[in-house]
Amino acid sequence: MKKIVVIGYSGSGKSTLARRLGRYWDVKVLHLDAVHHLPGWKERALESEKKIVADFLDSHSSWVIDGNYTKLFFERRMREADQIIILEFNRFASLFRILRRYCVYRGRRRPDMGRGCKEKVDGEFLRWVLYEGRTKKKREELKAVKKRYPDKTTVLKNQRQIDRFVKCHMGKRP
Repeated sequence: MKKIVVIGYSGSGKSTLARRLGRYWDVKVLHLDAVHHLPGWKERALESEKKIVADFLDSHSSWVIDGNYTKLFFERRMREADQIIILEFNRFASLFRILRRYCVYRGRRRPDMGRGCKEKVDGEFLRWVLYEGRTKKKREELKAVKKRYPDKTTVLKNQRQIDRFVKCHMGKRP
């Protein structure tokens, strides 16, 4: 049984790492961005999101969940997780990764997004990546997780650290 949470800043690679971990451990992966967004980037109603996440948590003994979404059983996810991975890339590394991701998926849906959500980069999203997603409150949320769960939390701040983590914890398997 394995339960892993991947949280952190937008553009830091949460979904990519979650997919890799899910494949490696052969467990279901829940991408909270896909839960939150309906086709055309519309937002799903919070109660509907909560039901999806609760059903997932209740019906799987092993899982990987990526995304912060504090209104979606955040504390339960942290408490139940065997491992919490926090990706704390700096804002410019995140921006670069998002622009690179846009080039790869432009006009198409990423594997970790909901149906009908074609990759896009607009001013609102750029503001989120560079500023609004990194407010003092957001930083304090991550800090609180590290403080509350130090024995099961790993913080990764760049791609080199992710690569080392993967090599150390996953070996050469996919």
